[in-house]
Amino acid sequence: MKMVKAIRQQAATAERVAVNTADTYVADQMRTLAQAFKIQAEIIKKDKKKKKK
Repeated sequence: MKMVKAIRQQAATAERVAVNTADTYVADQMRTLAQAFKIQAEIIKKDKKKKKK
């Protein structure tokens, strides 16, 4: 599996946990983690595009 896809799957998992947890602190932490994963995936994607040029 490619790295970007794997990181996006981790983000999706973190978002699902955030929605399904009753603890607001944990939910906020999981949303933050999901956002960080998404940003990381975008950075990797942009770096790959730069290397191809």
